[in-house]
Amino acid sequence: MKIQLPAFAAAHVLIVGDLMLDRYWQGRASRISPEAPVPVVDVASVDERPGGAANVALNVAALGASCTLVGVIGKDEAGRQLKSKLEAAGIVCNFVELAHWPTPVKLRVVSEHQQLIRLDFEEALPSDALTQVQVLLESSLHKTDCLIIEDYDKGVITVPEEMIESAHSHKIPVVVDPKHKALERYKGATLIKPNLAEFQAAVGEYRDYKSMQAAAERVILDCQLQALLITRGSEGMLLVEREGKHLTLPSRVVDVHDVTGAGDTVAAVLGVMMALGEDFDTSVMIANVAASIVVAKSGTALATAPEIQRELIEGLHVDRGVMDHEALKEQVSVARSQGEKIVFTNGCFDILHAGHITYLEEARRLGDRLIVAVNSDSSVTALKGEGRPVNNINARMRVLSGLTAVDWVVPFAEETPETLLRALQPDLLVKGGDYGISGVVGADIVLGYGGEVKVLSLVEGVSTTHILEKVRR
Repeated sequence: MKIQLPAFAAAHVLIVGDLMLDRYWQGRASRISPEAPVPVVDVASVDERPGGAANVALNVAALGASCTLVGVIGKDEAGRQLKSKLEAAGIVCNFVELAHWPTPVKLRVVSEHQQLIRLDFEEALPSDALTQVQVLLESSLHKTDCLIIEDYDKGVITVPEEMIESAHSHKIPVVVDPKHKALERYKGATLIKPNLAEFQAAVGEYRDYKSMQAAAERVILDCQLQALLITRGSEGMLLVEREGKHLTLPSRVVDVHDVTGAGDTVAAVLGVMMALGEDFDTSVMIANVAASIVVAKSGTALATAPEIQRELIEGLHVDRGVMDHEALKEQVSVARSQGEKIVFTNGCFDILHAGHITYLEEARRLGDRLIVAVNSDSSVTALKGEGRPVNNINARMRVLSGLTAVDWVVPFAEETPETLLRALQPDLLVKGGDYGISGVVGADIVLGYGGEVKVLSLVEGVSTTHILEKVRR
């Protein structure tokens, strides 16, 4: 599956949420204070960046889409800095400005790309500001294609139900980035994007992947959503749609400098994609790529459309051929981050014949990538008896890797490929034979994490055993 980057400039996104200014003091920490056991930072630079819902707006603008932002700031220096930076990025700022309330500020002290401490300066939001926020929101809905609700639990999103209902009246999709509220408060949204901690707090503990998926499906029904996306940090993302369809994306392999703002990037991409009418799968795949770009940067950073395009063209390269276990895990992760369906089969493949070729070609057509796991010489002998294999493991893998239907070939020494199945978690396990799914070794593992199992028919009258018997005669 090849991901195509849409024309982001055609989208107009409206964002409502909590605004703040992210302030960074950066310098070297080369000594410990004599006053207390803490590092002394010689501040060399000060950086100020829009944070919270404002950072989501910057991400939308960085993609090339139009953006209107609704929120609350104070009539102070932080508020002026925040508004100035946003307007410089081309964002329309529809703000409630309060004279006796300070703009929230998060101060981070950083040394050698490491955050040493964060200091928050904020006060409770006056309740009378909420009516003004709702008025500004409703006046902005007529010219937008999607509403993003950014709830940082600072007071602006106190009544999300009214905001969602207003969007419904204009037939506008709604993406919600929630915080600590019950997810039922966002009932009727198109998509909700909790992180793993927020999702667990909402649904309670669950045992495994399958029960997590079932819990997500219950939330979708209870909250009348179209989809729910759980961002799981280093474990990637899980997308579950209303009809039960699900997509698991691993986090992409990058050098992580700072995870700050990655969730904002995901929300921004989802909002722009929903504004353009794109499907959930493609939206989440592009959001996953954008998030990997952001975490490789320091501080609250952005992912631009050219950067995403470059990653889609160059950064998601997938090798083919014979792999060891670790290399294969990395290649599967890259392929899956592109939304590709992984098919797995296994066998001895001692003397490759027409039956094998037909079977492998059919297996490959069931997905985007085909893994062929090959029994080691000792395991073939244990299964087939003395005199087998005729061809050693290197020769068998070399021949298989030359087939156009086969993407990856990997050896395994055990009698069964169960260890590989647990490590790789392919989307589809395929075997050839005249038995049922329950007879497929590893079927319980694959079905247990939500994968599929299929049994394909074999070409009659063609087998390695028959070929060897004919040679002997």
